[in-house]
Amino acid sequence: MNFAWLIAAAVLLWPAVGSAQAYRAPRTASGQPDLQGVWTNASLTRIERPDGFETVVASPEKARAFETGHIGAPTIPGDDTGQAESEWWELGGKLSRVGGEARAALVVDPPDGRLPYTQAGRAAAEKKPGFDGPEARNPAERCLSGIGTPAGPPMFNAPYSNIYQIVQTADRVAILVEMNHDVRVVRLGGSHPPASIRLWMGDSVGRWEGDTLVVETTNLHPEEGQRGASSIGRTYISGGAKIVERLTRVAPDRIFYAFTVDDPSTYSRPWRGEMTFVASKGPLFEFACHEDNYSMEGILAGARQAEAAARVAPATAAPR
Repeated sequence: MNFAWLIAAAVLLWPAVGSAQAYRAPRTASGQPDLQGVWTNASLTRIERPDGFETVVASPEKARAFETGHIGAPTIPGDDTGQAESEWWELGGKLSRVGGEARAALVVDPPDGRLPYTQAGRAAAEKKPGFDGPEARNPAERCLSGIGTPAGPPMFNAPYSNIYQIVQTADRVAILVEMNHDVRVVRLGGSHPPASIRLWMGDSVGRWEGDTLVVETTNLHPEEGQRGASSIGRTYISGGAKIVERLTRVAPDRIFYAFTVDDPSTYSRPWRGEMTFVASKGPLFEFACHEDNYSMEGILAGARQAEAAARVAPATAAPR
């Protein structure tokens, strides 16, 4: 029998077989898969698939054209404070890559990359904040959460400060988020508190499934419902939602991050997203939020002035 063709096939297939072997993450002192380090999820990928892409997975040509044409700076129409000239968004300059594929959207299920809103859910996502007092404004303006809600869950990519540090002990996983210096503490094992207790970032309980950290979060604070930012799009997650995240270290410099949002009051079905966290040299910088110190007073004072002007306007209007 001529074995030459078998030898040739083995030579051709060897690199593919070798690369397909599962990566085994290093272990911590307690024997757990080691997720520790400094990571970033900065990317141009939006929550939902933009109209310019036909599929969630972007072709190399589409990805290159999109990345080349994106300057990274925010578009602020009618800006009269100089922000458009002084601010710069650190979006990473690239679409997120998962398994080598460029992703146009975080949402992968539904397969069209669009959120399956109910009518009430879409209305909640599009609701504009009020001006009656600080509580009517969104949590980011009140310095209660980061812009884009990067602390999660889910941990969305923010317009800037997309750096995370993960620290593990035998019974806890702590995730420090550069944006708004939030810290999520995931308890390994245990149960959630009563539903009456609502927390910023929710209550997170984790477990290990092989090399994957599975985190279930409930008890979300209802005032943190609106998520996202203009850089990635906006969405809504109600206080009654359950979010399940999965973090798997798939290479020395990469963590595969997948999450499922189950929120029947907002969506017609659970939906799922994916992204990659990439190792970063860091460091995490100190983050200070001043909107609540300065901007909130200006926002509410401007609203009161507009209301006063509206009351006076009918009496002073010129006769027709």
